Amino acid sequence: MRAVLDIVLIILDLYIWLLIASAILSWLIAFNVVNTRNQFVSAVSEFLFRITEPLLAPIRSVMPNLGGLDISPIILILIIMFLQKVIVYYIYPAVF
Repeated sequence: MRAVLDIVLIILDLYIWLLIASAILSWLIAFNVVNTRNQFVSAVSEFLFRITEPLLAPIRSVMPNLGGLDISPIILILIIMFLQKVIVYYIYPAVF
């Protein structure tokens, strides 16, 4: 059972990195540093959008409009970090 919890923690860590990569790529696209006409950039952008959007959309629907500022990735990262701490401090020690 501990191996399953370790895999869950690794997946949560990986998802945090995917959220950070998605946010950075969206900034690079918004400031026209990278062009979405490039096939590789388009593929990476589409992949990150499909991976992160299902969890970000419900947070965005609940949050008020802050203009051009999107803090939903930060909120999701905080939620994931909270889940990791709950697993490490409460669930992991109870599993034999």
